[in-house]
Amino acid sequence: MHEKRKYERLPIKLTLEVSNLFKQDGIKIDSLDTEIEVFDISKAGIGFMSESKLPVGYYFNATLEFESTDEIILSVVKILHVKEIGTSGYRYGCEFIGLPTMYHHIFDEYAQTL
Repeated sequence: MHEKRKYERLPIKLTLEVSNLFKQDGIKIDSLDTEIEVFDISKAGIGFMSESKLPVGYYFNATLEFESTDEIILSVVKILHVKEIGTSGYRYGCEFIGLPTMYHHIFDEYAQTL
């Protein structure tokens, strides 16, 4: 099978909390306080699991800390797609919005630690 992704996905274990979601037209969903488990990351985005169903097309702010490199990325993430996984929750695919290329070295350094 031919890989269509622009960047390699890297396995990662991060736990984040999503407090609110927003759309560009000013619609907000506040006080979510839902936990997400990030399972992979690339220069383009993240994949995560959650017990909560979050709407596609919404954005959230993410702070990603790489323990292996002591680097932190602050980014806006857009939810692109969701897939229900039986009774265990949902699997999401997301993209980074406006992540500067100056952060790309962090992913390269992280890949070397795997």
